[in-house]
Amino acid sequence: MMAEGQGPAGGVTPHLTIGGGKAAEAIAFYAEAFDAVEQMRHMDQQGERIMHSHLIVNGGSVMLNDDFPEMSGGHAAPPPVGVTLHLQVDDADAWWGRAVKAGATVRFPLDDQFWGDRYGQVIDPFGHVWSIGAPIKQ
Repeated sequence: MMAEGQGPAGGVTPHLTIGGGKAAEAIAFYAEAFDAVEQMRHMDQQGERIMHSHLIVNGGSVMLNDDFPEMSGGHAAPPPVGVTLHLQVDDADAWWGRAVKAGATVRFPLDDQFWGDRYGQVIDPFGHVWSIGAPIKQ
């Protein structure tokens, strides 16, 4: 793990809210499915929920936290809608196989696409959509 307070270097960083107190499970899933490496973790005052975690996935930052309904009027965060996290990788089949083996479900099957990528989409166990793409091998 990196030193406390070290965050993303720049750019746009997705920040995922994980429902049901399952942020630690999500971190473990992302490590298995996408080879994520956790850089830091901050727990709540009771040491029960993750307030902030910073991961490196495929060279980029992803931040995440448990849902804290008490911070938003007692309402749980809604399920993820309308966002796809894209992974441009060196070997789509290897990344795809690892994600599905870890428990991701297929949303859009991996296949060679007309635009020149081998591409597909999976949904992680926490409701987030991930696309995986790589140039078609010649």
